Amino acid sequence: MASTLTERLSRAVKTMRGQARITESNVQDMLREVRMALLEADVALPVVRDFIARVKDKALGAEVVGSLSPGQALVGIVNRELAATMGSNDIGVDGRNAADINLTTQPPAVILMAGLQGAGKTTTTAKLAKHLIEKRKKKVLTVSADVYRPAAIEQLKTVTKQAGAEWFPSSDTDNPIDIAHAALDYARKHYFDVLLVDTAGRLAIDEALMAEISALHAALKPIETLFVVDAMQGQDAINTAKAFKEALPLTGIVLTKMDGDSRGGAALSVRQITGAPIKFAGVSEKIDGLEVFDADRHAGRILGMGDIVALVEQVTQGVDIAAAQKLADKVKSGDAFDLNDFLQQISQMKKMGGLAGLMDKLPTQMTAKAGAVDMDRAERDVRRMEGMICSMTPLERRKPDLLKATRKRRIAAGAGVQVQEVNRMLNQFEQMRDMMKKMRGGGMMKMMKRLGGMKGMGGMR
Repeated sequence: MASTLTERLSRAVKTMRGQARITESNVQDMLREVRMALLEADVALPVVRDFIARVKDKALGAEVVGSLSPGQALVGIVNRELAATMGSNDIGVDGRNAADINLTTQPPAVILMAGLQGAGKTTTTAKLAKHLIEKRKKKVLTVSADVYRPAAIEQLKTVTKQAGAEWFPSSDTDNPIDIAHAALDYARKHYFDVLLVDTAGRLAIDEALMAEISALHAALKPIETLFVVDAMQGQDAINTAKAFKEALPLTGIVLTKMDGDSRGGAALSVRQITGAPIKFAGVSEKIDGLEVFDADRHAGRILGMGDIVALVEQVTQGVDIAAAQKLADKVKSGDAFDLNDFLQQISQMKKMGGLAGLMDKLPTQMTAKAGAVDMDRAERDVRRMEGMICSMTPLERRKPDLLKATRKRRIAAGAGVQVQEVNRMLNQFEQMRDMMKKMRGGGMMKMMKRLGGMKGMGGMR
């Protein structure tokens, strides 16, 4: 959805150049592009109609402010309406257009996880536990009431351990209501702040599923009932959302698999169908791959504006400050930048989500040239570089100049690559080492001036 809508809007903006006012005639073409992009993203037709009507109502006759063109002004209107469609009426604790999880009740606060099988409900339960432990400083207990899916209970046990929470044991021979009561009693006696209940999913909506989850809701009286939905489901997400809305008083939505190709269709549809705010988005398969959903940021990403704030947060969380300071001191003192340092830089990048994770948060204009590059291939090359360095001896990493033909053949064989790839990696390392030398002793400013003086190079401004 993101790339399609961005491309269509860009084309429409070009056609509106030179016009001083947004009129019904020039807005029609752009709205047609927006409508087609939304439908291609599998957004529900009623949602598309309502969205287009609101954009048209606010766009017609709007004055073009300052140096903005009518096309740019209309993009701004689309951006605001996208955020309003996906956003919450409540502003989060940090002032963002993001709905926070509600824990204002006598502990333990019960959170019921609902959704179809395959949506990532069990993994999301553990991700939410980690979020509550790290961000909200809560003591969290998880329990599985899924007695139907093989290994569901063991899966929750495994991911709960990864999240650093405590798991309450249950068995597939137990009744789900009895499991819930026992877990709630245990949580009260052991002073847990939050109890996360993973419920049974089905491959499709059925009466037995809805009756069971309704009974669980009545027994537990949860403060939050979160509907977990696959962001890549498209139209199917609408039917699922309607069924769960009729059976449960949903308080929030968690969109999973947001790192897939279809970013936005379900986000627009499910929010409007259920009326419940989107509270979290699953952005990777890792246990820490859960973000508080910010409608303004997500609208910007859909329109190709990127999410620089999220990128800064990701870098801040992923970078080892002590290691970075150690490297800075090393460079400043004149010590040589070696392959151990190079390997550490690769590891830092992987912690921040890899190349794809970083590129996804940059504006489209900045990644236009890189878009032609196969990101899967780039990620594979990074892993190969890591493998080559790990195939070296500690002495070779400290003194790369020792790497002659015989050693290179041994390293290539150990990493399962060709010798040419070892040479290519060493060339990249030499480029970074040269850059580090130039940064020493005031060289950073000289290097920036030299870059600024370069003419005719792609991407240099």
